Amino acid sequence: MGHLTRRRFLAAATVGTAGLAGEGLGWGPRRLGFSHHDLTPRPASAARPVRLIQISDLHLHSVGAMHRRMADRVGRLRPDLLLFTGDAVDRADRLDTLAELLALLPRVPGYAILGNWEHWSGVDLGALEALYLRNETRLLVNATVTHEVRGARLVITGLDDLAGGSPDVARALDGAPDGDAHLLLGHCPEQRDQLPATAGTSTLGSLPAPLGFDWRRITAMLSGHTHGGQVKLGGWAPVTPPGSGRYVEGWYRDAGQVPMYVSRGIGTSMAPVRFGCPPEVAVFDWWPETRAG
Repeated sequence: MGHLTRRRFLAAATVGTAGLAGEGLGWGPRRLGFSHHDLTPRPASAARPVRLIQISDLHLHSVGAMHRRMADRVGRLRPDLLLFTGDAVDRADRLDTLAELLALLPRVPGYAILGNWEHWSGVDLGALEALYLRNETRLLVNATVTHEVRGARLVITGLDDLAGGSPDVARALDGAPDGDAHLLLGHCPEQRDQLPATAGTSTLGSLPAPLGFDWRRITAMLSGHTHGGQVKLGGWAPVTPPGSGRYVEGWYRDAGQVPMYVSRGIGTSMAPVRFGCPPEVAVFDWWPETRAG
């Protein structure tokens, strides 16, 4: 009986190890999920929301079946706006691959920011910006724009990357207009800890005079970078990349700070492995009737 038990244990261990390897190296990195969030409270009316879809950390080397499924579902979700939050490519010779993917996505307006890998890998940023523009997407580097959709004004601020670039919050927000909602896009979530508190106005950066920006105007910050840890054991992420800070994935709504959502992203970095944190596309519904901010 003891021998049989040991054999059964060894068999179970073998199956378990194979399952972990299969999850981490095989279907885990391709098991894409879509998460859904309300940026503002859903009103009683049945009006259609403004739909924003965040695509983060593609780390695109080739366009595969998962990417085609993603593009198809994104189209069926009828987005009003696409938001690319950095690390679309991590090699300088992959812009043609990104062009292939962008051609599959719905032709709607978009905004993009840079991640650390666009900087570290020596991507031609001018060519990247031109590629985005050909696909109705504007690259924001320490800049703010106002996007009008169905009579509502969405203000979007895009920061340069914290780990690989030179984020300048003061420059990005100088003269930022009021809107019905305001999104801050920053690839590295640790950037949030360098923002002033939401309790009032603050002086930022090297401006000669107080900016006077009220951080309560920011509806949410959208980030990526962490890949959700890429490998999580029992819900714990042993390693996150520099620039992650204390953040891993999901919503962070600490009192006195800008609310932030950290996407697990889609691709992988350093090793083609995901375990316990499958790829993610985040879908945000904004209900202008509730006047976010």
